[in-house]
Amino acid sequence: MYEATFSIPDSSPYTEPTDGTDCRIDLWCNDHADLLSVRGEVGAVVERVRTDVGIDGEIRTGTEAVVVTSACLREQEPTIERYLQPHGCLLLPPLRYADGAKHCRVLALDSASLADLYAALVDDGLSIDVRSKREVHAPTPSSPLVSVEGVLPELTARQREVLALAVSRGYYELPRETTTAELAAELGVGRRTAEDHLRRAEGKLLPALVSYLY
Repeated sequence: MYEATFSIPDSSPYTEPTDGTDCRIDLWCNDHADLLSVRGEVGAVVERVRTDVGIDGEIRTGTEAVVVTSACLREQEPTIERYLQPHGCLLLPPLRYADGAKHCRVLALDSASLADLYAALVDDGLSIDVRSKREVHAPTPSSPLVSVEGVLPELTARQREVLALAVSRGYYELPRETTTAELAAELGVGRRTAEDHLRRAEGKLLPALVSYLY
């Protein structure tokens, strides 16, 4: 099996309000209605949804909202779901709307099915930005597809030690509460060695995690 994350620009009531803002919407479809988790500049988004889709219920704070819509958006316009079944693919919820695009996680039974899905979307004039693709080798206890163990790459013992110390000593706080020289002294190694371990650990972790930000 293969899991892919890609974005598709569109003009839906959930997508347009996120363009040029820090707003993000996660959507779970329940056939007759959508459940939305909205973060960021929620006011304009909620009002757009109220006008275009309808709202049956909402809970809102300053920068977060949970919204139950009056109808499912896919009843009003074609969505990616209609491309999935013909190509043997499944949509992994939630759908995410951010930066003026719809971000989808899709599971395909094989690589060819995923390629066929991409081709069908492109043939219909949709712009596809593939963010990540990985082969799924085994199920995990916490989720059929994603677990911490499955996402995180392997670090050496020294890389784990330096990274854990950096976090505990406030190296990633703003402003920083320690320096690499102080970390190195505590570990009994040279500053360049500590920095090298830290950079290598960050270089492994960040690419592995970035696809799950969308």
